[in-house]
Amino acid sequence: MAAVSAALALAACGPSASDDRGPGDREARYRRVIEDPHPRPADVIEAAGAPTGVARADDGSLLLTFDAGNVEDDEGPAASAWRIVGPDGRTVAEHAEHGEAEAVRAEFKGVPGGFVRVPAGESADGAYALDVRGRRHAVDVSGTPLRTRPGDILLAEPEPALVYRPATHTVAPPAGVPDDAVRLAVDERGTAWSLDQSLTEAPDRVVRQRDGRTLGSTAVPRPYAGGALTARGGTAALSLLQADDLRGLLVTTDAGGHWRTMLDGGVPWRELKRGPEFLVLELLADGRLLVGEEGGRYWLADDRGNRAFHELRTPATFTSFAVAGTTLYGIADATTATYDLVEGEGLWISRDGGDEWRRHERHGHRSPAEVARPSM
Repeated sequence: MAAVSAALALAACGPSASDDRGPGDREARYRRVIEDPHPRPADVIEAAGAPTGVARADDGSLLLTFDAGNVEDDEGPAASAWRIVGPDGRTVAEHAEHGEAEAVRAEFKGVPGGFVRVPAGESADGAYALDVRGRRHAVDVSGTPLRTRPGDILLAEPEPALVYRPATHTVAPPAGVPDDAVRLAVDERGTAWSLDQSLTEAPDRVVRQRDGRTLGSTAVPRPYAGGALTARGGTAALSLLQADDLRGLLVTTDAGGHWRTMLDGGVPWRELKRGPEFLVLELLADGRLLVGEEGGRYWLADDRGNRAFHELRTPATFTSFAVAGTTLYGIADATTATYDLVEGEGLWISRDGGDEWRRHERHGHRSPAEVARPSM
């Protein structure tokens, strides 16, 4: 507990010692940042306090996105930034720009050799690539659907549904996705898994395809409807909803050959009260499932069989969560734009399944990370 308290005390100090000037000074600095037509990345990052998203490239580099919005209104000036951190923890590149508070936040996906910007609209317009040095590259945006194959990466799901093919730097819709698909996942084998919702009384179905061919489909057991979908390494999981409440998972660990309905396993589904839109459902590279809800609790499977789960201990309340390989990334942040910082604000990283968390250094140089062995 002493280690946790010490780590959280450090985290609560904020991004720099300059925050000791007082809340009035921080508010003034925040306002200057969002009103500056040409903000500095470091200033935006300090004002934001925590990243809004994290993506990891295949060499271990991270791209962190930051946003500082208008506190008094959901309109008005804002600022955004991204920072690329190399595998050694040093800042490699960063960029900031002025914007409007109502604009869609920038989102990136980690890909071989760097990162791809997720289009913000209902088309592929706005997609581009950044290499791990921060240099921007064009991608080939195609309207011709691609038959998914190994290496394809899901960039966006309905609507629109888009995949990125690293070999040709192409962004395009996936071929063969059913018109009724409301969820989509693409695994590293090139299998496209979709959740189809019929307009009739027929049950929802999970359909799997590869190279434009349907491999099979499975009906969602009644009385449940399908929710979030994830797939990797022959394992796929679909959250089960009943009257918009989470009730369990539909899971396969043999590429869709056999499915089982999991309504227990150590996850107290009826205690998840934030709603399906806050669900976190992720697969680690070793086949273990992680489930939870933003701003709440999280559970990790004991092994790739995904039959029993244990609750994760976290050093702060995570408002968002991500997985890359077997590394866990939790972000603690305010849920709305604010001049103040929340306790433990920032990016926390665990490489051992949540036993130990390290807070990411935000100042662009290598220094000892804060370490916490957190309580529940």
